[in-house]
Amino acid sequence: MDVKNEPELLRQIKYDQNGLIPAIIQDVKTGTVLMLAYMNEESLKKTLEDGRTWFYSRSRKQLWPKGETSGNIQQVEAVYYDCDADVLLIQVQQTGVACHEGTFSCFSRVLQAQEKAVSPDWAVLSWLEDVVKERYEKMPPDSYTTYLFQKGIDKILKKVGEEATEVVIAAKGGKEEEIIYETADLFYHLLVMLRDRNIELAKIWEELASRHK
Repeated sequence: MDVKNEPELLRQIKYDQNGLIPAIIQDVKTGTVLMLAYMNEESLKKTLEDGRTWFYSRSRKQLWPKGETSGNIQQVEAVYYDCDADVLLIQVQQTGVACHEGTFSCFSRVLQAQEKAVSPDWAVLSWLEDVVKERYEKMPPDSYTTYLFQKGIDKILKKVGEEATEVVIAAKGGKEEEIIYETADLFYHLLVMLRDRNIELAKIWEELASRHK
């Protein structure tokens, strides 16, 4: 990993009496908190050098790379530490699921949740982007997405235009369920267009963020 002044920054990290520091692992695309694990100085250095997460097992008293047996590795995108330098936040590209119980995140059990609590549902666009990308790479038969890619950009753009018009008509009519349905169709076809043009959804988020700044 390319980290400026890495040796100097590493000296600022504060470990507990057992030589450990908690590491919060976050999916870089969706923002979902995946898991909490512990690192010691050696595992943190291996994480920075190797580009995937390495942790320290408190029960086995040894280092272990995430996904060693399952294949669900975590490719490190960024490493942050908090204002007290005693907690790490590591953003990763998660392969498969993070939890040994088969869920994407280890935090899947609800103790309490208000009706309007933030849910990971907003991340469905990133999930759908991955599905569209997989269709583009594998071109499975009997897939509508495959059909669009095979027809080419003109067909894709025609569908984007048609769906945008459908959103306008639905919004003019004022029926909520129609607006939601047609907007979902438009989002999907926009993702197909972006994949055909080899543009990641993250680039759109970056543009929106830059406008806000």
